[in-house]
Amino acid sequence: MLLAVDIGNTNIVFGCVDDEDKILVFERISTNQSATAAEYAVLIKTILEMNGLDISDIHDSIMSSVVPSVTGTVKSAIQKLFGVTPMIAGPGVKTGLNILIDNPKQLGSDQAVDAVAAINSYPVPLIIIDMGTASTVSVVDSSKNYLGGLIMTGMGVATDALIQRTAQLPKIDFELPESIIGTNTIDCMKNGALYSNACALDGIIERIEEQLGEKCTVVATGGLAEVVVPLCRKNVILDKDLLIKGLAIIYRKNKKK
Repeated sequence: MLLAVDIGNTNIVFGCVDDEDKILVFERISTNQSATAAEYAVLIKTILEMNGLDISDIHDSIMSSVVPSVTGTVKSAIQKLFGVTPMIAGPGVKTGLNILIDNPKQLGSDQAVDAVAAINSYPVPLIIIDMGTASTVSVVDSSKNYLGGLIMTGMGVATDALIQRTAQLPKIDFELPESIIGTNTIDCMKNGALYSNACALDGIIERIEEQLGEKCTVVATGGLAEVVVPLCRKNVILDKDLLIKGLAIIYRKNKKK
């Protein structure tokens, strides 16, 4: 079984994928830049046990990361637990993507992995949205070329900044609202964050389709997508497994026979 790991600024996603590319485990933990390899090893072992798996079930691993300070720590944890060195999705690893941005080396590994999964799972042209610490939008044309996209402030980051710069606004959790009109401070903050992001995505989708001159398949992933996508008026497919699917595809492309 393959252990696929994506390290983001806020969360680390773990997925276990069998030989038929079926995802058997999907778990998300908080990214902790001060955690040791041993601490991450304990967390990974606990995740496997919670899902009825054992260390011996994992035979290989692949990672993507946008947090260099954590990459080596998690890599060491995987080596300690399973005795394998994880493949790192990045420069030198074949993705099959034709990247047309000014400097392809600048493309985040998470955006590349998302695009690989989307191209292999959905009709092109594609708009791929990943809502995490930052919200990224990637565009793939009808010839499967990666054209570029947008990077926006993530909903959580924006809300934290609002709380820090105001004296009386409290910390909030994100959940689907019952009505767009809030009747108390907390609901007003939640609605403002959720609906402003949903409306932004609707508008961005519309303008990208206008520039391309055709309708796109729109796919969204990431921890915050689950509460924003239902509020969008555009047809957006929610796929929480997108990164894990992409990592499994890249692993198969690069695995030595």
